[in-house]
Amino acid sequence: MAAAKTEAPPAAAKPEAAAKGDAPAAAPIAAPAKKSALAAWLPVIASILLAPVATWAAVEFVVLPRLQKKIATMPPPEAAPAEGGESHGGKEGKEGKGGKEGKEGATYEFQNVVVNLAGTMGTRYLKTTFLVAGVDSSIKTTFDAAKPRLTDVTLNVLSSLTLADLEEPGAKNVIREKLVAAYNQALGKKVAEQVYFSDFVIQ
Repeated sequence: MAAAKTEAPPAAAKPEAAAKGDAPAAAPIAAPAKKSALAAWLPVIASILLAPVATWAAVEFVVLPRLQKKIATMPPPEAAPAEGGESHGGKEGKEGKGGKEGKEGATYEFQNVVVNLAGTMGTRYLKTTFLVAGVDSSIKTTFDAAKPRLTDVTLNVLSSLTLADLEEPGAKNVIREKLVAAYNQALGKKVAEQVYFSDFVIQ
C-alpha cells in the first residue's frame, strides 16, 4: 500500500511537467520567426510606396521652382532678333520679310499667257499668269527693255509642252527651271532666279 502511494505522484507529475514544459517552449520559437520575416520586408514595401511620393515632391518643390526662376530671368525672345537685325544689314530686312515688299520690288509679271499645247492639234491649251523673281531689283527695268524677246521665249517654252508633260508629277517645277534658264540665256546673264505661278489652267 505504501509503495503504491509513493509511485503514483511521480506518474501524475510527469504529464503535468511535460504539458507545462513543452507548450511554453514551442510558442516563443514561432513568434520571433514571424516578426523577423515582416521586419525584413518592411523597408522594401515602404520604399515601393514612398518612391512615387518622393519623386513628385522633388519635382514639385525643387525642379519646377528652379525652372520657373530660370525662365523668368531669361531675356524675351523678341529682343535678340531686334538687336541682331541692325548688325546683319539691310539684306535680311529687305528679303527676310518674305512678304510682298521683297517680291514686288524684284519681280516681273507675265499676265494671261495662252499657248496651244504641242501634239493636240490646237484642241488643248494652257493659260497661265506668273511672276519672275530676280536676283536684284533691276529685273523690272531689264525685262521691260527686252519684253518682246522675253515674251517670245516664254511662248516657245510653254508651247513646246505636251499634255503628258503637264500631267507628270512635279511638272510645274520643270517648267519653272526651263523658263528661268531660257530668260537668263536670252539676256546673257543671271537675272531671273525663280518663277511663281498665280494662275495655271489647262483646257
